[in-house]
Amino acid sequence: MVQFDAGFRQTLADLFAWRRDVRRFRADPVDEAVLRRCLDLAALSPSVGNSQPWRFVRVADPTRRAAVTASFQRCNAAAATGYAGERRDAYLRLKLAGLAEAPVHLAVFCDEDTETGYGLGRATMPEMLRYSVVGAVQAFWLAARAHGLGVGWVSILEPETVCTVLDVPCAWHLVAYLCVGLPVEEHADPELVRHGWQARVATALIER
Repeated sequence: MVQFDAGFRQTLADLFAWRRDVRRFRADPVDEAVLRRCLDLAALSPSVGNSQPWRFVRVADPTRRAAVTASFQRCNAAAATGYAGERRDAYLRLKLAGLAEAPVHLAVFCDEDTETGYGLGRATMPEMLRYSVVGAVQAFWLAARAHGLGVGWVSILEPETVCTVLDVPCAWHLVAYLCVGLPVEEHADPELVRHGWQARVATALIER
């Protein structure tokens, strides 16, 4: 049985703490072997019924990237209208994506028609397939951080547009669009905390 000592546990805690949502990337290319290793580690994530429904799509074509960026720009402009006054000004000052700078774009989908796992565990909670993909995204994120890479999760997008642009099967549901690369800067605190958008709140444990 593998034993994890106090030193490892502290290093793991540091990894969790330093997993940041990165929006500012260097232009340096990402080492292909490192990227592959991070994807292999993500594939070790738990999934409902061992269905492994995650589908990683690397977006390299400049035209497709431009279409995704245009979707972000439309959604970002629309989101800004939902705020007013100082909150709107604060929103507009935030850098919410590194689409232009990141050397690697990964779209992560959930294959909702997968037969792998034979439907175990999702008859009453079919959303568990998507939750399984979220787990894989988090595992990839931590693996990337451990290898010195930064990851940014872009959610200000039109999922249907991304699916159309990338020409994926209709049963694939977009869960995450990730920007990956070497970060320009390192910060222990989340960017939204640092720029005054939202402070961290204490975790509440509710007893029943």
